[in-house]
Amino acid sequence: MSKSTSRAYLIDASIYIFRYYFSLPDNWQSGNGYSTAAVYGYGRWLLNFLEAVNPTQIAVCFDESLESCFRNEIYPDYKCSRALPDAALAFQLEACRVLTELMGVATYASQRFEADDLLATLAQRSQNLGVAVSIISRDKDLAQILVLPEDKLWDFPETKPFLRADIHEKFGVYPEQIPSYLALMGDAGDDIPGVPGVGAKTAAALLACFANWQDVKENIEIIKDLKLRGAKSLMEKLQNYSDQIDIALRLATVFRNAPLQRRFSLSRKKVDVDNVVAYCEELGLGQGFSTSVKRILG
Repeated sequence: MSKSTSRAYLIDASIYIFRYYFSLPDNWQSGNGYSTAAVYGYGRWLLNFLEAVNPTQIAVCFDESLESCFRNEIYPDYKCSRALPDAALAFQLEACRVLTELMGVATYASQRFEADDLLATLAQRSQNLGVAVSIISRDKDLAQILVLPEDKLWDFPETKPFLRADIHEKFGVYPEQIPSYLALMGDAGDDIPGVPGVGAKTAAALLACFANWQDVKENIEIIKDLKLRGAKSLMEKLQNYSDQIDIALRLATVFRNAPLQRRFSLSRKKVDVDNVVAYCEELGLGQGFSTSVKRILG
């Protein structure tokens, strides 16, 4: 497959692990007594993805930087509403990573950089080679990673893949404007403060007139003359909260050159199906899961 038509699939693991952590009953248990429901759900999802897409270039990124991320040095309250995983959840998170590796898919994680940064780093390395990327996630923050015309954001299998134009149609801003969009209106999920009274519509309307927050700052005096609702008041708010927006922008912008902690590789590896099945049995995932492993990975 040529570089122009090849594609790398980069998966945001946490989105899917927590989807099943909160939705599945504790019907599966490992030998040590911990629930493995989230591992079961995530593992089923990954098997379905591998079967449906059959990617040759793929990686999965995990979050291990809660409270130790470089963003906490910029803003100590970043993600302060999120609790560290207890031993039972930590066991499942690690089991998901081990299972992913056993399925022949490279995993990446960092104590200092978030999965978003690792996804952005892997994406940039691929894009620099002319390889389009599909970011597998439902997190709109990751739309900023879309650079090439063929790049996609895809919440498999819930939605269709979003191209750059689809992002603009849905949010009213282009992928490269997402950090400024979030910095203006805030992001409650990450405890990033926004400008009071500035919501999604106002942020998008403002960014329809300016390229990004820096462009807004350099031309802030003309906002009062724009055909925006409450333009004069909006200009004053942006002036008053300028320092906060600067910080929020740093928090909302992905880092595209994070250390990967291992050799860069997205190539799918040969799978030892017996090892996968043995690990699944250790986790108590059931005979049906093992049967699917043999059928899809064998």
